[in-house]
This record gives sequence, structure tokens and C-alpha cells, in this order.
Amino acid sequence: MFPRPKYSIYMCQVKRPPNFPKPSCVRAGKEDLLPYLQEQIMGKNLFQAVTLVPTGCLNRCQFGPVMMVEPGSFMYVDLTKEKIDEIIEKHILNDEPIKEYLIPEEFWAEPLNPKDLV
Repeated sequence: MFPRPKYSIYMCQVKRPPNFPKPSCVRAGKEDLLPYLQEQIMGKNLFQAVTLVPTGCLNRCQFGPVMMVEPGSFMYVDLTKEKIDEIIEKHILNDEPIKEYLIPEEFWAEPLNPKDLV
């Protein structure tokens, strides 16, 4: 049996053409963040505790590169290798989200009530 992961990490992998109206999350000089995150997860033996999902657009293009950590909808923005290291150490290993790396609250709308969708 395979254990249920404690966290799911969704990392935007959108790379848009030059002069596109919206910026890309996979930006010049930061193309290797997904492989780096994969290496860190494997190197710390977290592959059973963390599911890593490369995704399409997470709709926060101006803050890229971005990744969402679930549960909790923690959206980390303007990622670097150093930030990834700290997110793994504090959030993933010690359940301490890093508030200063999160998208500002004013960029979230009120959560939808599932009852309103029916």
C-alpha cells in the first residue's frame, strides 16, 4: 500500500511566447524550478508525503513563478530555489507556512460556497 500524501503541490509550468499579453510562470533564469523541487522532494525522502503536480495556469501570472500547497490553498509567489528550500523546511516538514512568501490576501476573492454552485 502507498500512504496518502500529506501535501499536494501544484506548480505552474506555463511558458508563453515573447510579447504575449500575460507573463509566464516559467521565466528566464527560473526554468529549472520544477526539476529543482523534484530533486529536493526526492533528496529529503518526501516522495510519499508530497504529491507534486505540474499544472497549467493558476491565474496569478503577474506573481510567477507560483505554486499552490494544499491543503490550505497556500499560494507561494515569485519562487526561487532559496524560497523552495525554505518552504520545504518550514511548511512541508514543520507545518509552518511562510506568510511573507504568500500571495497578498487582497488577490483572493471570497471562497465559493459549494451550495451556491448547485
